Amino acid sequence: MAVSQSSNGSRSARRTDLLRPYIIRLLMTDALVIMLTMSFAHLVRFGVDDPDVGPTIWLEHLQLSYLPITAILVALWLLVLAAYHTYDARYLGSGTEEYRNVGGATFLLFGGLAVFSYLAKLQISRGYFLIAFPLGLVLLLIGRWLWRKWLNRQRAAGRYVTRAIIVGGLNTAAAIAKEVAASPDSGLKVAGCCVADHLEEKVLPGTDVPVLGTLDDYMQAADQTDADTIILTSSRHLTPAKVRRISWSLEPTQRHLVLAPSLVDVAGPRIHVRPMASMSLMHVETPRFDGRTQLIKRAFDLVASSLGLIILSPLFALVAVVVKAQDGGPVFFKHRRVGRGGEHFKMWKFRSMRVNADAELHTLLDKQGKTGKPLFKIDDDPRITRFGHFIRKTSIDELPQLINVLKGDMSLVGPRPQVDAEVALYDKSAARRLNVRPGVTGLWQVSGRSNLTWEEAIRLDLYYVENWSFVGDLQILFRTFRAVSKAEGAK
Repeated sequence: MAVSQSSNGSRSARRTDLLRPYIIRLLMTDALVIMLTMSFAHLVRFGVDDPDVGPTIWLEHLQLSYLPITAILVALWLLVLAAYHTYDARYLGSGTEEYRNVGGATFLLFGGLAVFSYLAKLQISRGYFLIAFPLGLVLLLIGRWLWRKWLNRQRAAGRYVTRAIIVGGLNTAAAIAKEVAASPDSGLKVAGCCVADHLEEKVLPGTDVPVLGTLDDYMQAADQTDADTIILTSSRHLTPAKVRRISWSLEPTQRHLVLAPSLVDVAGPRIHVRPMASMSLMHVETPRFDGRTQLIKRAFDLVASSLGLIILSPLFALVAVVVKAQDGGPVFFKHRRVGRGGEHFKMWKFRSMRVNADAELHTLLDKQGKTGKPLFKIDDDPRITRFGHFIRKTSIDELPQLINVLKGDMSLVGPRPQVDAEVALYDKSAARRLNVRPGVTGLWQVSGRSNLTWEEAIRLDLYYVENWSFVGDLQILFRTFRAVSKAEGAK
């Protein structure tokens, strides 16, 4: 989480210049989407005709047709999008914030038009509005999503990124550098750092970021690396007065100042900045695992799992027939897992291994040297049947877990279901995973599945537990379909 600070609009000039080609493409796409939307609404509602709207309360003798109104709405929509900062470089590629601005601008436009048409007694067709509003909003969001994916790919390749210098303590600077490196879609690339101590270090520990000097050398380091962003991290040497002087010194150079607190794995919705006198306080909400949020989550699980079981019942029947026919063994495999609060439950899956495969597990683990290791996976597991390989690759074997969701043992989205041996390795932090129900899918699945290390899986699950939101669950479900279609990390 970073809080940007700027005294005037010119400080964003470099980033805007960098993204100007992208902003022009975005503007052209939005204009095309809006024109197509309004034209489609006109054609569906009126065909090739151009009827009159009717007189207004102020201009009784003025007859307006829908064609000029359509043209005016196209221009107004683009103006409101611009006023809502949807073309501001600070928000481009940021995902939720960008989508929220697009939605807010669209709601404001159509809400304002509804009020205006009522007050002016302008008899605009409701069907015209009811077609243009949802269709335009959906297409704009899809367009933004597609461009965001393109921008993130460009940034991962090193394009459309701004260079940054980290200034602060050695350890906190290293932590921030690792976070930035792990998030290429942020549009930042750390070019160097200036630290308060341990100047014998040539690079930040655990990174390839060079140490370019002390705290007072930040300006020379920025000039040397052509960086346009200064990231300040925690250090006892960075007093409020010194931070203020750094901010003032950056103004003539049009560089950004970013304050990065020693706070990671905390999502934006839990953070609120509250101005107070001459300073700003950052409020971090305490994670809550019960009450209204859990009621919403459980209601969604019940509805979605019920519909899923009904819709997928023909597929269930087909898979059951094939699994039973291959060796006559049971259709389902029920495995003991640890659920919410440490309670055990039987997790349902379609059987993908031969009968009595569990009896062979310890022998295979010993053979591959994986005994006692968490998050184990047998390489080239010989116990998996031919059909089992298929249902695992397509994740069809996990569909019966919808039964667990319906029963309340699991949730559609949550931490990875664990076995007793893995839970026994938990420290106090990792044990917080048990505060919520395990999920059929989760951040662990859309971020690599079997390719993840134990530490990476733990961190993703804890991030989910600490920062749960309903919108976040919907995003994970959407990403799950994409990950499954590509068979990412499936074994």
